[in-house]
Amino acid sequence: MREVPAVSGTDELGLPGPPGTLPRQVGAAFADDGALAGAMSSFETRGSQQAMAVATAEVFESGGVLLAEAGTGTGKTLAYLVPAILSRHRVLVSTGTKQLQDQIYYKDLPALREALEVEFTATYMKGRGNYLCLHRFEAYRTTDTLRTSGDEGYVEAIADWAPHTETGDRAEIEDLPDDLPFWGAIAATSENCIGSDCPQFQECFVTQMRQRAAESDLVIVNHHLLCADAAVRQSAYGEVIPGCAYAVIDEAHQLEDVATQYFGISLGTHRLERLVGDGRRYVDRDMENDPETGDPFRTALNRVEHRAMLFFEAVEAHLTSTDRTRLDAAAIEPVAEPGRRLASTLRALEASVGLATDASEDLRSLGRRAGELSKQIDFVLGADDESFVYFLERRGRGLLLRASPVDVSAIIRELLLERMRATILTSATLAVDGSFDYQRARLGIHDAVELRLASEFDYAEQTVLYLPRGMPEPRAPDFTSAAAAHIMAVLEATRGRAFVLFTSHANLREVHRLITPTTPFPLLVQGTAPRSVLLRDFRATANAVLLATSSFWQGVDVAGDALSCVIIDKLPFAAPSDPITAARIESIEKAGGNPFAEYQVPLAILTLLQGLGRLIRHRRDRGVLSILDPRMLTKGYGRRFLASLPPTPIVREIGQVEQFLARHDT
Repeated sequence: MREVPAVSGTDELGLPGPPGTLPRQVGAAFADDGALAGAMSSFETRGSQQAMAVATAEVFESGGVLLAEAGTGTGKTLAYLVPAILSRHRVLVSTGTKQLQDQIYYKDLPALREALEVEFTATYMKGRGNYLCLHRFEAYRTTDTLRTSGDEGYVEAIADWAPHTETGDRAEIEDLPDDLPFWGAIAATSENCIGSDCPQFQECFVTQMRQRAAESDLVIVNHHLLCADAAVRQSAYGEVIPGCAYAVIDEAHQLEDVATQYFGISLGTHRLERLVGDGRRYVDRDMENDPETGDPFRTALNRVEHRAMLFFEAVEAHLTSTDRTRLDAAAIEPVAEPGRRLASTLRALEASVGLATDASEDLRSLGRRAGELSKQIDFVLGADDESFVYFLERRGRGLLLRASPVDVSAIIRELLLERMRATILTSATLAVDGSFDYQRARLGIHDAVELRLASEFDYAEQTVLYLPRGMPEPRAPDFTSAAAAHIMAVLEATRGRAFVLFTSHANLREVHRLITPTTPFPLLVQGTAPRSVLLRDFRATANAVLLATSSFWQGVDVAGDALSCVIIDKLPFAAPSDPITAARIESIEKAGGNPFAEYQVPLAILTLLQGLGRLIRHRRDRGVLSILDPRMLTKGYGRRFLASLPPTPIVREIGQVEQFLARHDT
């Protein structure tokens, strides 16, 4: 093992010693003649990367919070991984996407292990629902349901794999469908877990993953697991992330949305179906030798199933109007009575399980689930907690009644930030109007060190921003047809090779209809294939054009000539009719604030920057950014958007776009 560049006060391995040691170590590792340059052929010294790495090391050493906006090209992943490794602390790294988790675990960490020549261990953790529960799988294989469901082939594939896998991660089985109907019945989710009472607790893949993580230097998670874990931390069996005093939150601009999802309540048809299905399997298994003893439980489960059906039929009849419908106590009243009956039936199921002295741990766990569901139904039916927003959400054929916190800042501060000695929050898009005030307010951050690092890319040379003349206002009836015409003109100039990003599915569908008859370029459309397949096909198809909405605005990397243009139809304001957005607007108004200036515009700016950020991913990339919304120039708030964009030249004519492309193609 090579000695890390010597610093006064370090031990023989150059590991942290007196205050100030770690920042000097880290700075030396990023120097022209440092460990990274000597071992990584693609490494190039970047001042912004070194500055972020040193700032991260300083906060790891002194404690506190660092807010670091690192523009594209900074190399922020290495900038926090190197100090995390050299600190010799256990560091929790949470990312916004599985793709970044993969990059860190499978690419960056092996490279750094070789470059730094420092031994460290790391554990990759996904959400519990990704892992097989051996105990539940064993029970499922013996049920009559299996013999009549037609799932035997998939079950046998899982049975062949289970004894040999070290992780239990379903992703290892390549042919397993994403929407496998029975996976929820055999996954190691927290609501099904019976903890140390499980007969296969020691062999459990989640138990083993947690044990590995507790012994690791780096624990790699994503925001969904981070928030889900924090939300169930008070429960007996849900927590899987080990205690960590140091954390890095990458893609931190996503944290508020993910926290809103996990610190609320979600009641859906699928959740009730899983409860009833699990209960019947447990009763059939536990009382196989004396079927009559299971009759009271079967009766209770039948009542839950029946009343759940009546409740959601009432919800369908009285509450559904859009995909997301905001609710209050008055709106819920027509379904309150069938809801209360369902809650009462769930409590009866809980009571019957509690009276059974010889009930298995699985059945006792089911009773606890029924009791928790009844309390949550009562809470949602009340719809009287002003700190929550209540709404109905339709997902495919399923319905969800939800209660989400309006403001998660105190929750994030209490359950995440205050539990850490040091926290690094970083993203390419954190600041608005040159300030971190928006993110501080949304994430509950009081005191923090702030660092803004400009992009390493030369936007003035690598890009132009095309703001076409003559576009009507977004609400005008001819906006979509005008947008389609400008999109066609840009695509002809760039020879396809474009992402066209929309703020609504309706606009996407209409533009797709208008340009399909005349475009010579291959069109890939969101919704026609999984996201990963569309990206693979885009990279592999010459001159392709991808039409997409929100899920492609961030976390998507296509380097090189395959992507030479990003077109955005409108400024991405969150719809004020969306239940969560509406509730947050009302909350800010009640506090005497200006929700448009303080919330809606900053959120739209960060979303826009994420969308435009898809274009330039490398120093050799070049291309055209285009925003078709005339409000960029006609509204006063448009100046805030323009001021937040990278320093790219603005052009107004398609001929100027063609000149830019011709200059770079020669």
